[in-house]
Amino acid sequence: MQLIWLGHGSWRIETGDQVLLIDPWINSPVMPEDRRDNAIQGATQILVTHGHFDHTADIVEVSQKTGAPVSGMYELASHLASLGAVEGNAFNKGGALEFGAARVTMVPASHSSAMQLGDRAVYMGTETGFVIQAEGHSVYHSSDTAIMADMDWIADYFKPDIGILSAGGYYTMDMKQAAYAATRYFNFKTVIPSHYRTFPALEQNADALRAGLPGVAVIEPEVLSPIAV
Repeated sequence: MQLIWLGHGSWRIETGDQVLLIDPWINSPVMPEDRRDNAIQGATQILVTHGHFDHTADIVEVSQKTGAPVSGMYELASHLASLGAVEGNAFNKGGALEFGAARVTMVPASHSSAMQLGDRAVYMGTETGFVIQAEGHSVYHSSDTAIMADMDWIADYFKPDIGILSAGGYYTMDMKQAAYAATRYFNFKTVIPSHYRTFPALEQNADALRAGLPGVAVIEPEVLSPIAV
């Protein structure tokens, strides 16, 4: 399995014959323009966590370019399909999908979820994260979230060994809070920060996360550099 950061909260997960894109914001400030096509090449599925622009702005474009269907919270996935995205699975928390040998389960997050339609912010169901089980690993992608009690059962039920944690602060947990959540609820072997460095308001490094997780491999990702697990 390879975990590839596309910048901000966007990820590419390669496992078996599947290339899963999570919230692919390929026109973000940190994605080199000449590498945008590489970021989405071969995509087989797109997963969307919530409606905010930094997670959905490019999804219809990416889906149409790659032919990859879009799956996510019922209201949000249905709306993206109405905008021209390839229709995938409009499902809900607790639901699980099989993509090749990978199993993807939608889990709760604690954030908000809306898309701007004209001059109105329209709510698109609730915010979510995902657990991806494949190749003997259980990967918890927290998406945008605060610390929440649901992490307790997610950890106990799925026993994730890898955590991709939104940890930039301001809109989500910061690095210290992510370290607290990881030690309070989880038993990760590897933690990878996400949703940071993009804007000045967000944390720019994972020093506090690393300091708070002695004995855990904290890997700071680089855009389009594969992390093999």
